Amino acid sequence: MSITYSIGDLAREFDLTTRAIRFYEDLGLLEPQRTGPGGRSRVYSGRDRTRLKLTLRAKRLGLSLTEAKEIIQMYDSPRDTGAQLKKFLDVLAAHRKQLESQMTDLQANLDELKTHEKEARALLAKTVKPVKTARATKATKA
Repeated sequence: MSITYSIGDLAREFDLTTRAIRFYEDLGLLEPQRTGPGGRSRVYSGRDRTRLKLTLRAKRLGLSLTEAKEIIQMYDSPRDTGAQLKKFLDVLAAHRKQLESQMTDLQANLDELKTHEKEARALLAKTVKPVKTARATKATKA
């Protein structure tokens, strides 16, 4: 008999809400068996657990859920692994390009921010007059 999981088991293991797991199910990323009266209970297989793990990994890499689903479904069919890997590499390359572009934009923003900070500090230094201490005041009067 194979190992099965309840929605609560997967939610605890992956630190997700049951609602998130049902959402992934609605998208077709998970396909649990339905049991009980009216099929109200979900029973997840080891395959579902693996698909959930891959979905979360894809999200961490910045892939959309649609992209994750396409890639995961490719691995469900043992047809041409070369084509599957090529598609995966293409998706990763596109995301790498997007992230590198975002990094460039962020670096430009940081550089601009540093320039404004430097200018503001210089202006502040010109406008703030030194505060005389009590000792300096007494020495001036004497």
